[in-house]
Amino acid sequence: MLMSVLSTSLRLVLQSRQKALKDLKQMQTVHLAKLSDIQCQPLSQLKLITEAWLQIIECRRVLKWTYAYGYYLPEHEAAKMQFFEYLQGEAESGLERLHQCAEKELQCYLTAEGQSKEFNEFRKKLSGLTSVTRNYFENLVQALENGLSDVDSHGGCNRTDSSKNKGCGSSKGGNVKELTSSDSVSRNLNNPGYWSCEHCTFANISSATTCEVCDQPQ
Repeated sequence: MLMSVLSTSLRLVLQSRQKALKDLKQMQTVHLAKLSDIQCQPLSQLKLITEAWLQIIECRRVLKWTYAYGYYLPEHEAAKMQFFEYLQGEAESGLERLHQCAEKELQCYLTAEGQSKEFNEFRKKLSGLTSVTRNYFENLVQALENGLSDVDSHGGCNRTDSSKNKGCGSSKGGNVKELTSSDSVSRNLNNPGYWSCEHCTFANISSATTCEVCDQPQ
């Protein structure tokens, strides 16, 4: 049963990665030139879109490995499993936010009749999400390479579901700061000294009135 679940997960990851590769090729050969014309932006200013798609593809590749890692974690190591699921959950949530931004939110600007004043904010948001997602996955990989040895120092971690930011126009969260997943992991979300952002799920200190990652108000 578990092997069947793993096989299904791996197949979905491979399919998602193949689609991302196809979307990247179309972006490079068709959409970037069109976007450059519509938004009056030189192609050099649109490199961040290619970088976002390359990051998405790399993250899908890493997930293929981490799913297998989680499958073979011994059942008696419950603390490590919980820590692993938290780290992977944070990484996957970050990836989905990035993919949503690079694919669906970008469409608003590709189909616009003219230059959009919000496009520069969108660029900042996409760049920030790319950096944050990269850090989530780098920390996930590092933790697995270390055998999840940090589990004792972090204790149990819980993950909340992220709310996806849809549509264009309001690119709130465009000023995403480059914080690593370890910043959030080290803060147990059950701790009353922190509050979890509904927009990006980051665990902020209780005295903060806006999220450290996406600048959304508490």
